[in-house]
Amino acid sequence: MATQTVTPSAAPRTDFVAVARELAADFATRAAQHDADDTFVAENYAALKKAKLFSAPVPTELGGGGASYEDHCEIIRAIARGCGSTALAYSMHSHLLQALVWRHRHNATPPAEPLLRRIAAEELVLVSSGGSDWVDGSGKLEKKNGGYVFNARKIFGSGGPSGDLLLTTGIYDDPEKGPTVLHFGVNLHQPGVTIQDNWRTLGMRGTGSNDIVIENVDVADAGVSVRRPKGTWAPFFDVVTPLIWPLVCAAYLGVAESARELAVAHVQKKRDDPIVQITVGEMDTELANAQAAYDDMVATAKGLDYTPSHGLSNISYKRKTIFSRSATRAVSCAMEAVGGGSFFRAAGIERAFRDIQGIRFHPWHERRSYLFSGRIALGLDPV
Repeated sequence: MATQTVTPSAAPRTDFVAVARELAADFATRAAQHDADDTFVAENYAALKKAKLFSAPVPTELGGGGASYEDHCEIIRAIARGCGSTALAYSMHSHLLQALVWRHRHNATPPAEPLLRRIAAEELVLVSSGGSDWVDGSGKLEKKNGGYVFNARKIFGSGGPSGDLLLTTGIYDDPEKGPTVLHFGVNLHQPGVTIQDNWRTLGMRGTGSNDIVIENVDVADAGVSVRRPKGTWAPFFDVVTPLIWPLVCAAYLGVAESARELAVAHVQKKRDDPIVQITVGEMDTELANAQAAYDDMVATAKGLDYTPSHGLSNISYKRKTIFSRSATRAVSCAMEAVGGGSFFRAAGIERAFRDIQGIRFHPWHERRSYLFSGRIALGLDPV
């Protein structure tokens, strides 16, 4: 009798975007309360961990879920429809993770594989200090026993209350090279690290973006991944710029889209009013512009297969600025279309209006972005 060898099919991959949509519905039930109380979305982070969304984009060969970069963006967008704060905090972990994936794919040194394997195995939560650092860096490093002692106060530590590892920078005053920014990780659970409770803001109130105080923490020289001059646009930034902004903007896009849905539902009783019709039309046009800019940013990232350059960073920043202006205007139109009713918290639109303002303050903000693009156009260094 002839026999047939059957090769088992590969196990189907998790549809992480569908998982995110399900979680978002639950997150929406608590979003207003976290906003009112200025409390971190801890239970939402626990749900993300249980669903393995913190490790979803880690390559499967390293133990992760193997989610694509494009799906990672859509995960954040879906979460934001339920809770903008959860999505934004998660996006901060996400861009750090995708930078590690880029390093792994491009065989950068030091290798990113050990940390990626830990994230997959332990569902580690990464915390960024980029909002307080960016080009200049912050905090003081002093030489000690072949390594450094680190002291700093970092702001915008989104997700810190549930975080495990802060990926941050410090400044070492090198006697030969001058002020040098070093990039490294700090264990958030070790002595000398204190997460403050001071995140009291206009919007995105549930992100837990508290200050993180670091006192006399040892940093091993071997733990430093990047060394660069303070205050200059280093190659590092051309690597991370195209991958950061689609992930961050995904959170704000989800907020804008949810505001649009709420507004259309609220104005049904006055849909024959020409002013309402015009305002809704403007809202949808601005939202379409934001969606187009977002799609362009995702396409520019090319699933992390891009070649870093000043030109690519410039494109990313111009798209981010276009996105920011259109997304904020779309939510403003949602408020205008609904009218006085949108001023009440129960409507949900005023929270979206406050949350969307955050996009204006991520580096570079609009005027700084114009300066960046203008300098490149004129043949100057980016900063």
